[in-house]
Amino acid sequence: MIGGWSRRRGTATAPAAPTDLANAQDDLFDPAFLAALDRFSLRVAEAQKGGRLADQRTPARGQGADFADFRAYAAGDDLRTIDWNLYRRLGKLFVRVFEERQDLPVYLLIDVSRSMYIETPPRIRAARRIAFGLSALALRQQDAVTLLPFSDGEAVPAQRPVSGKANIARIAHALATLRPGGRTGLTAAIGRLAATRMRRGLLVIVSDFFDDDGIGETISAMRGLRHRLLLVQLKKAHDADPLLGGDVMLDDGEVDGGVPLTITPELTDAYRRTWRSFNRHLTDFAESNAVGLMSIDADGDVLEQMTDFFAGGRMPW
Repeated sequence: MIGGWSRRRGTATAPAAPTDLANAQDDLFDPAFLAALDRFSLRVAEAQKGGRLADQRTPARGQGADFADFRAYAAGDDLRTIDWNLYRRLGKLFVRVFEERQDLPVYLLIDVSRSMYIETPPRIRAARRIAFGLSALALRQQDAVTLLPFSDGEAVPAQRPVSGKANIARIAHALATLRPGGRTGLTAAIGRLAATRMRRGLLVIVSDFFDDDGIGETISAMRGLRHRLLLVQLKKAHDADPLLGGDVMLDDGEVDGGVPLTITPELTDAYRRTWRSFNRHLTDFAESNAVGLMSIDADGDVLEQMTDFFAGGRMPW
């Protein structure tokens, strides 16, 4: 809901049948789409220590190829790390310390509520492609990827955490087999996720962010997360202006029987104000909290929009 308003137009009372598995996987395995991703990377300023050796920078010092600093030699240090040039100049033993690069856990919280499946094309198609693209980037960097589809306030892993390019087919299969759940429950899902002890990483939330609790409650829940955040907001043109009038039945697939309304010019103006406020809240939260915000037209070319986002350097971490 947007400020208590139903957000979809139309009279559908049930979600469209899920895309055939083979077709969904073919849609994801687009060679041009995958090749285009080679230009991009998912990098953070500093990943949390405690993972596997990989490509992300961390505050850890130890194994690695990138020199970080010198420190005084201590008994037990590897003699191969002693800098003998410094010893000849200063008469003291110092060892070279290297920056240890590790993996970044990437968690994709994907909205699979019933409303994501009812339009033509459904928003879940864009959600799948975005999630697949970001997963491919992370796997190429040896980062660990976990898919967390959510609805009704629950986020259940679709597969065990995986890493490495060899697992891209496993991710594609998991995304292609996502099925519609019930109501959204985004705020509750975020709250439950915040209470878990998952290693700190990058949490990507893929959703339209329409939740019965309202955008204010969703933002409050996101403030409780320990992870860096990338928000992928899935939009359609009629979200901003539904172009409805008269007596209508609004049904987003999540409210049984829909909501009967008489659309007046005054009601339409109120809706537009609410929509602008909704977006302003989300944008202000992202800008003031070093949160990435990728706004995606679910009817548009996902690759083109991802390219614009990455080329624009809009990841603030």
